[in-house]
Amino acid sequence: MSSPTLTDVAKGAEVALSTASRAFSDPDRLGPDTLRKILKVAQQIGYVPPAKAGEPSTGPEVATIAVVVPDVANPVFSSFVKAVQGQGWQDRHTVVLADSDFDPDREREVIRHLAGRVDGIVVCSSRLEADEVLGLCGRIPVVLVNREAAGADCIVADATQGLRETVDYLTALGHRRIAYVQGSSRSWSNAHRVEVVRALAAERDLDLDMLDWQTETVAGGTAAAARVVASGATAVIAHNDLVALGLMSGARALGVRVPEDLSVVGMDDIPFGQVVQPALTSIVVPMARAGRISTEILGRAIAGERRTPRTQRLETHLVVRGSTGPLTARPKTGVSS
Repeated sequence: MSSPTLTDVAKGAEVALSTASRAFSDPDRLGPDTLRKILKVAQQIGYVPPAKAGEPSTGPEVATIAVVVPDVANPVFSSFVKAVQGQGWQDRHTVVLADSDFDPDREREVIRHLAGRVDGIVVCSSRLEADEVLGLCGRIPVVLVNREAAGADCIVADATQGLRETVDYLTALGHRRIAYVQGSSRSWSNAHRVEVVRALAAERDLDLDMLDWQTETVAGGTAAAARVVASGATAVIAHNDLVALGLMSGARALGVRVPEDLSVVGMDDIPFGQVVQPALTSIVVPMARAGRISTEILGRAIAGERRTPRTQRLETHLVVRGSTGPLTARPKTGVSS
């Protein structure tokens, strides 16, 4: 017979798995009644908590969870993974990482492989349809991040507020022609952002140049720079910060100054954007928070907590830095449309 686990304690005490974990790792954060109930159940079933930091480990891990991301080298996904691992450590989970490399076939194979080997999966920014992801996961608990599906737990970064602030800010600076450089056509976030940008531009009677999707990398942004300049736009919003950094580099190579001739806005607010010159104006996307919340939800589901799945929306907001400025007359370049 296997030893009692923290999951058994959580079920017996009728609390979330993270709450049961705090009874042993950080008891001061719990109310006295809750703490007593958890410790009583633990004593009754013979649960022995894992060793604390610096002590030899003697107990089993609570659960093994997998996190699947499209590109772990992208700082925004690295931040997400770090948050998942931090929350997993606090809740005594083992976290397994899989990188799908933006490849839907690879993602499909990875999820199918993991589904029978882990206790739950967090799938972030999937390149597959949500229903297919849920089908591949089968009966094990799953949380979707930046994907929406009926009957599933979903965490989405809602770009509406951040993009509204961005468009209003650019309009206040005098920009009337704006370009938007898309991300992957398989990205839920891209489709969501495109829809929001189109609506905002129409409401404010702005000229919007919606450029075809690019790889979500610095190289993708550099490749798109000539088309942005040729479009006549005086400001550009990029799908993410990596694309925005590539746009800035490509614009400089074409003799276009940022922000004097072209204002550039990214999305994600990665640390690199704060140290380039000029520093990148960006929309903050709370992916670290999404990582923590998704792991907490998955832990509760693994522990057997019954609840109605729902979608949680995390707001975004604009941070203004040096890559945006007032509209000025742009000098002619060698780029033509």
